[in-house]
Amino acid sequence: MFGFIKSLFSKQSIIPEEKDPMKKFLIVGLGNIGDEYAETRHNIGFKILDEVAKTNDFTFETVKLGDIGSYKIKGRTIICLKPSTYMNRSGKALKYWMDKENIPQSNVLVITDDINLPFGTIRIKTKGSNGGHNGLKDVELFLQTILYNRYRFGVGADFGQGRQVEYVLGQWNDEEKALLPERLKKSTEIINSFALAGIARTMNQYNNS
Repeated sequence: MFGFIKSLFSKQSIIPEEKDPMKKFLIVGLGNIGDEYAETRHNIGFKILDEVAKTNDFTFETVKLGDIGSYKIKGRTIICLKPSTYMNRSGKALKYWMDKENIPQSNVLVITDDINLPFGTIRIKTKGSNGGHNGLKDVELFLQTILYNRYRFGVGADFGQGRQVEYVLGQWNDEEKALLPERLKKSTEIINSFALAGIARTMNQYNNS
C-alpha cells in the first residue's frame, strides 16, 4: 500500500485592509482545538495551515471564532483561519470571517480530511456532497450551498466497523508521519496556486499529484 503511495508522491496579527476584495483569499483549515487533537487525522486542516505559517513566516492570533494569520504573495493577501468552534460548527467561523473581510465565496478554500480517499491523496473540487463530514455539513448550512471550493486530503479508511470516530480522532501512524512532510509542502503550493492561478488551473495541476 505505502509503496503505491510513495510512487504517487514522486510526481511531481491584524489583517491588512485591501481595497479590491478580489485580491483577498480565505483559507479555512478544519479541525478541533486542543492539544489532544493536534496530531490526529481529523486535524489535517490545522496542520496544513501551521505548515503554511512556518513556510511564510507568520504567526496566528487568537480572535473571534478562531485563530487568524495572513501573508502576501504577488499583491494578494491570503488569510488563514483555524476555527475555534470545533469541527461541527466550522461554518459559523468561516461565514463570519468571509463577511467581515468582504471576501467573495469564490475566493474561499476549505481544507478537510477525507476517509474516502487513500492517505495523502489530493482532491480539489468546486462543489460536491459533504460525504458525511460534519465540518462540511456545517459549512453548507452557513453558506446555503454545496458550491464552494474544497481541498480534500485523504486519510484512508483503515478501521473496522463502528470505529470511524476512533480512527479519525487517532494519531498518524509511523508510515504516515514519514510521508506527511512532502504532502504538507505540496499543500502550501496548492494554496498559493489557488490565489495566483485560480481554482481551475490548481485542480488541473494538483489533483492526483
